[in-house]
Amino acid sequence: MEKKNRNGAVIFSPYVKGEAVKKVVSMKREDVLFDLRESKLKGRGGAGFPTATKWTLVAAAASTEKYIVCNADEGEPGTFKDRVLLLEYPELVFDGMVIAGYVIGAKLGIVYLRGEYEYMLKSLEDYLETMRKENLLGKDIAGKPGFDFDIIIRLGSGAYVCGEETALIESLEGNRGEARNRPPYPVNTGFMGKPTTVNNVETFAAVSHIVIKGGAWYCNHGTDKSTGSKLFSVSGDCEKPGVYELPWGTKISELLELVGAKNTKAVQVGGASGFCIPKTQFDRALGYEDAATGGSIMIFNESRNMLHVLKNFMEFFVEESCGQCTPCRIGNTKLLEGVEMIEKSEFTFGYINKLKELGK
Repeated sequence: MEKKNRNGAVIFSPYVKGEAVKKVVSMKREDVLFDLRESKLKGRGGAGFPTATKWTLVAAAASTEKYIVCNADEGEPGTFKDRVLLLEYPELVFDGMVIAGYVIGAKLGIVYLRGEYEYMLKSLEDYLETMRKENLLGKDIAGKPGFDFDIIIRLGSGAYVCGEETALIESLEGNRGEARNRPPYPVNTGFMGKPTTVNNVETFAAVSHIVIKGGAWYCNHGTDKSTGSKLFSVSGDCEKPGVYELPWGTKISELLELVGAKNTKAVQVGGASGFCIPKTQFDRALGYEDAATGGSIMIFNESRNMLHVLKNFMEFFVEESCGQCTPCRIGNTKLLEGVEMIEKSEFTFGYINKLKELGK
């Protein structure tokens, strides 16, 4: 697997286990939040909500019981960058969670680990145990009196919908994984009804670096509205698939050249729930201003039948729908039926227009 960065690493830059935790306990919580605001770090799971805003809301909540949740339910097809972080850079992720606990005043962090990643469980729990022995978890962390925080891991059951933060919280509470109505939001009423911050694996990893190097350093990467770098899970028709760290603002064409993609017909950005970019638009830039993504990049060359690709995605959504909402429960089935009719040439252009409306 290729694992590369360009224009200087951010996430993959050198980091010593525990250094951000040891530094943060000497900082005021407000100063940590200032660095996060200055960095303009946004959630790396795909939604792009400002991390500093989320943490500020939870920190300001009146409740004495708060929680940190790490969304490691990496179920979007074509995404595997969080797996790499957890296996090869756990210090970044767990230190980031400890920092979050310090800032918002939480005593417990929970990693919601994708069910298919059960094979990681023992190594991750062993790593957490070493953190406890090194005073990076537990009581009076890093010698800071009263700073008590621990991390536990809970396994999901493979449901795609649990990648959504409120469905994830429902699952953590032992309920069926279904999205909650919002408001209230998790920052007010989250796990066990208490203020909760839910962040992606990559977001916590970025926080560890920001605490050490500062928000201004982070802003030197990427663009004005999309600061920092992004980890991309690149798969499909290319010579060098793998996890790539690239600055926001990188063009699709630049990424294709980097990974050795040839005769590319289209690129699926953001996994099955994302969007497809045709070759006429490869000058588009990856970033919140244009082509935002949680990190999945699927490449299809001229040999691929895009109708078959679409059918594959629709079969996935029909299978993974939790059935809670009518547009998803019924709409996906109707769309799949439509794709199958097109496949058999049993359609009219009027019917295709109806499918387009349904797809909106």
